[in-house]
Amino acid sequence: MTLKLSEMSYPKRNIMYDYQEFWIGIDDTDSLHGMCTTYLAVKIIEELKKLGFNIIGYPRLIRLNPNVPFKTRGNGAVSFLVKGEIDEIINVIDKNIEKHAELDDDNTHPGVVIVRNYQKDLEKIYPFSNKVIKDVVQISDATKIIRQLSFSIVLAYKTGRGVIGALAAIGTKLYDYTYELLTYRFPENFDKERVIDEDSFYEADLETYPKTWDTVDWQNKVVVAVPNSPNPVLYGIRGDSISAILKAKEIIKTEKYEHEMIFVTNQGTDMHLIKEDEIQKLEDYRSYIIRGKVVKDPEYKMGGHVFFSIMTKFGEITCAAFEPTKQFRNIVSKLKTGDIVEVYGGYKKGCINLEKINVIEVADVYIERNPICPKCGKRMKSAGKNQGFRCKRCKTYEFKKEKIKVKREIETGFYEVPPCARRHISKPLIRMNVEKRHIFR
Repeated sequence: MTLKLSEMSYPKRNIMYDYQEFWIGIDDTDSLHGMCTTYLAVKIIEELKKLGFNIIGYPRLIRLNPNVPFKTRGNGAVSFLVKGEIDEIINVIDKNIEKHAELDDDNTHPGVVIVRNYQKDLEKIYPFSNKVIKDVVQISDATKIIRQLSFSIVLAYKTGRGVIGALAAIGTKLYDYTYELLTYRFPENFDKERVIDEDSFYEADLETYPKTWDTVDWQNKVVVAVPNSPNPVLYGIRGDSISAILKAKEIIKTEKYEHEMIFVTNQGTDMHLIKEDEIQKLEDYRSYIIRGKVVKDPEYKMGGHVFFSIMTKFGEITCAAFEPTKQFRNIVSKLKTGDIVEVYGGYKKGCINLEKINVIEVADVYIERNPICPKCGKRMKSAGKNQGFRCKRCKTYEFKKEKIKVKREIETGFYEVPPCARRHISKPLIRMNVEKRHIFR
């Protein structure tokens, strides 16, 4: 049997716990080859409902640190609140993980955490959840918190690494949140090409944007709502309004699907970003907001990536707009030495992978040209090395070149990567209350 119940988190049973409200957290059940933790959670929720259990509120889809090297795809964990008898809940969860999780994959290590809906216990988890979204943690960090709880059950499969995300999904405080409606294919279609009417997604976007967003990428002609990976999801509609999401669903035309579920989520919130005044140094696999001055002009390199350098309080760092960010690279390429910027993105090996950029100040840029003769108005010629310039016709001399201010091709304000390149957790500018938003849609 794959299931291992962690002894440290399985206290002596007490009848008072049997029919209470419990938070269930689940993570790391998928792989690069298939499955989706949200789908597995939906299967569990649907079975619990059929058995008469009360699912309270919407399930939660919590996006964790998008930079951790051992993530699968979107690094999302799921939690939901259920009321009922705990042994039957455990049986349903275990059965579904054994049946649906990618347990044969070497990189899949499911974890389930169950805790009481008890405020004092939840408060102990809050700081841990915040750290999992922004930082890199170990299983031992999770077990340390679990030991402090008044009641907890851990289901650890294989190494049980998913316990980290499962606990974090329970304890995340959603100061900002959005919604996503996910639809799921029939199992017999998992390995088949998705059947969709692309035009209907564009129509849905026209009718519901900006209450829904990132459904399509108009400029790059990509239906963002439809994944291109082999998993059970047919499509997902993200937004700030459930009614707008449901309206979009009615417009969209696709193959028939088996399940649908609305999740409340931290997608589109920038919850992963760390401000520079909160830290003493930059560390790999974290995401930051950093201010600096451009000290090396942008340049395109092999593969279509754009790189430039800024000087910050942490020293000089490289910033990159990689090829998948498409037209965002064209904006970045217009920066010049002396510009003041604020960069948003994941950090690794001295480089920020840009998600957004705020151009705070545009530097004056000049080009030098030979001076104009004050008599005839023509450009002077060089009179020789270190001898200034002269007009042969008028015999006039000038010793300095003329400086001409260049009109800049970039304005101040916020710029973002297009929808086809946006990370799940990154906040689109349409959700940001800032001036001068240059929105890619």
